[in-house]
Amino acid sequence: MFSFPLQQPVAIFLLVLLVILLGPLVFRRLKIPQIVGLILAGMAVGPYGFNLLDRDSSFRIFGEVGILYIMFLAAVEIDMFHLRKYMKKGIVFGLLSFSLPMLFGIFGSRYAFGVDWTTSVLIASMYASHTLVSYPTVSKFGLSNQRAAVVAVCGTIVAVLLALIALAQVVTVHLRGTFQWQDVVRLLVLMVIYAAVVGWSFPWLTRRFFKQNNDSVSQFIFILALVFVASLLAKVIGLEAILGAFYAGLVLNKMIPDRSSLMRNIRFVGNAIFIPYFLIGVGMLINVGVIVKGWNVAWVAANMTLVALVAKWLAAYGAQKMFRFSAVDRRLIFGLSSGKAAATIAATMIGYEYGMLSEDVMNGAVVMILFCCIVSSLATERSAKKIRMAITAEDLSHEDMGRGEYARQVVAVSNPLTSAGLMKLALFMRAPANRSEICALFVRNSDDPGVKAMGRNAMREAVQTAENADIRVKEIERFDINVASALSNVGREVNNTEFIIGLHRKGNIVDTFYGSMVEQLLRSTNKMIFMSRCFIPLNTVDRIFIVVPENAEFETGFQLWIMRLANLGAAIGARLIILAYPKTEEYMRAALTEGGYEVRYEFRTMCVWDDFILLSGQITEEDILVVIGARKGSLSCCSELDSMPGFLGRHFSRHNLIMVYPKQF
Repeated sequence: MFSFPLQQPVAIFLLVLLVILLGPLVFRRLKIPQIVGLILAGMAVGPYGFNLLDRDSSFRIFGEVGILYIMFLAAVEIDMFHLRKYMKKGIVFGLLSFSLPMLFGIFGSRYAFGVDWTTSVLIASMYASHTLVSYPTVSKFGLSNQRAAVVAVCGTIVAVLLALIALAQVVTVHLRGTFQWQDVVRLLVLMVIYAAVVGWSFPWLTRRFFKQNNDSVSQFIFILALVFVASLLAKVIGLEAILGAFYAGLVLNKMIPDRSSLMRNIRFVGNAIFIPYFLIGVGMLINVGVIVKGWNVAWVAANMTLVALVAKWLAAYGAQKMFRFSAVDRRLIFGLSSGKAAATIAATMIGYEYGMLSEDVMNGAVVMILFCCIVSSLATERSAKKIRMAITAEDLSHEDMGRGEYARQVVAVSNPLTSAGLMKLALFMRAPANRSEICALFVRNSDDPGVKAMGRNAMREAVQTAENADIRVKEIERFDINVASALSNVGREVNNTEFIIGLHRKGNIVDTFYGSMVEQLLRSTNKMIFMSRCFIPLNTVDRIFIVVPENAEFETGFQLWIMRLANLGAAIGARLIILAYPKTEEYMRAALTEGGYEVRYEFRTMCVWDDFILLSGQITEEDILVVIGARKGSLSCCSELDSMPGFLGRHFSRHNLIMVYPKQF
């Protein structure tokens, strides 16, 4: 019934799924990294192994998507704060990672293989380029924002871009006989135009799509479509698709918060299907049997592997010494930069197609790819484990001395249209390491079936949002005539640090800005309260304006609300613009510096409250305005805050607004 290699689509896909499912179980017992295991599995089931599967169009398509996915994921997981911080180091490492292999490769190939200078440059470009084959390991250990990982990823783009330009010029010289400077200039001009068009249009389109569509599946498909558009446009102008995918990830980075259902979907689909398919496809290309056909192939493979690995190790060593990194950082950089796949395979195939590479060199290059992938995976996994253990030990030793109290939040929900947004606000304000459960509370003061149904739908939306971010939720439904009393009592029961509720919307002309319930809650609890009204998704916000009253630094919850807002800014990649009095500004700078928050911020000094009135004209409907309030009788309470509700109601009715009442004694 079955003939090999398998031809039936169902049988092919079933076998691949079995490899993806059962492979890690076997590899784990043999203590083989999963990435290496999948490549070896591809070798076993491929045409050069047991010939169970042919490397047909499905593997070529899924393999191409897999490498694009790895590059996109590497870009989208990097926090822009860290990217800006280590960008220069990444560029320097990229230049090292390109120049050293090129130097070794040109002279080594010329004298070891006896090829001409043009072919030597082609082989050197294969050494200079590398692929982030082992990046999924970094992602698995949560090290995407570690300095070594960021430097390695930035360096990858620089090295691959330069290697591809070198490859293109080698082919041009081979075909035309001369070097064409105008081709390089043309490519650089097209790159600038490409970067400007994609960099402006993609965020603009994404903001508008996200505002109109809140469905995580539709958002995922939209993001994936943009990645392929960027990749296709990169191919059109003469670059490799992997560079387009990486750039798309950078451009869309802040639109995809780490703790969001969209990011969870992106990681799940990539790790479950696309990336394993790519690794299996790489394995199917490799024919280790060519080594035994003659000593020449073995010599070529050994020479190419040694030169490629030594050159990349020297580049990592140079980066370590220049940037004063640790030895384990060097090993992680080496691990990430020593793997070879996409660009190297492309150079090999192009060189063989144009007759620049002999069959022995082509076979040696394929074997080199295998050994480089194995070394890359082993080095990355071992160094990632050590870095993760060191970070965990440091977190435990500073458990009680860190950045303040972990959030234990009560999120009050009643409206399905706003409950998911409130829960996202709660998630984004938490410290990344905080895994404690969130309390979702629905309080009703009526037995009306419509009220019950609406509240339970709101609860369902909130719970789903938190679970998408792998945060447990405690669901509480209460009946109470006094909603404020119910909120306060539940807060005592769960020992919460803060309440997160929707900002009241005036129902009639005599209604107050906050509403009677909020005013009662302020009197009945001393816990911190966040009241939110956001008309746009939080992940589309670029700026958060924070208005701080005089003497706010003397309130009990001063550092706590700074921590929450700093976490919010870091999570959504927004810049904090803080309007504060000079003395308060000093304390806020100290709190932000000592806390080590990875967020961009700037201060606008207020000398009198009218300065806020003047600066308020800069706040647009695309920003969030955060006003730090004060309870009656507190140290920071002032007449200006008493008039704030009226001012906000007149001038900021269509703006995104968060009111914060800090914790009090």
